[in-house]
Amino acid sequence: MTYRIALVEDDSRLQANYAQALQREGYGVSTYSSKPEAMSAFARSLPDLAILDVMLGEDMAGGFDLCQHLRSLSPVIPIIFLTARNSDLDRVSGLRLGAWDYLTKDTTTLDFLPARIAAMFRTVEALRSNTTENKIIQHKDLQIDEDRKEVFWKRHPISLTLTEFWILTCLARRPGHVKNHEQLMEAASVIVTNNAIAAHIRRIRDKFHDVDPHFKAIRSEYGMGYRWQP
Repeated sequence: MTYRIALVEDDSRLQANYAQALQREGYGVSTYSSKPEAMSAFARSLPDLAILDVMLGEDMAGGFDLCQHLRSLSPVIPIIFLTARNSDLDRVSGLRLGAWDYLTKDTTTLDFLPARIAAMFRTVEALRSNTTENKIIQHKDLQIDEDRKEVFWKRHPISLTLTEFWILTCLARRPGHVKNHEQLMEAASVIVTNNAIAAHIRRIRDKFHDVDPHFKAIRSEYGMGYRWQP
């Protein structure tokens, strides 16, 4: 199977470099230079994975708009931001919109990008594999259906991105045990900074708070990581 990748990048030189690096790995790559061009293509057919720059020409947040649009079309398609904007605020914004990862151009090499994408596709393939037994995690008010990728808190559904789902599942499998950043990255198949993991945790908490303002089951342990403590 040849995976199809959409690359949205307005710098023609970088666009060509990224596309060639991915094509060498056997991926099919479609390139777009603007938000309208990409949105038109997504209306016709969705890619298997999308790589988005944040700034597209004079549109300073075009990539964020595209991410939000893609998420409305598919809740599970892997989305990566690859951008020059490296503030924590931008990272948090990208992750909250549903991106699986937020990479910066100054630290992402042409060798690392295909490796990161390959890890994401391994996750996708694992999710598609058939299982013979429904795996349920149940702790008091929390219920996680691992096969269906569904989370309920006090019988209310919690809508999580795939990365958020695996982080929560890692914590909930062993309540009371601290999970450090490396363990959470491994569970979610992501390679990100500690700040990015913290952003995912904040977003998970926000989603639980939306249905239960008194939610406090995810505890931060300073200098160590996080634990599920119902």
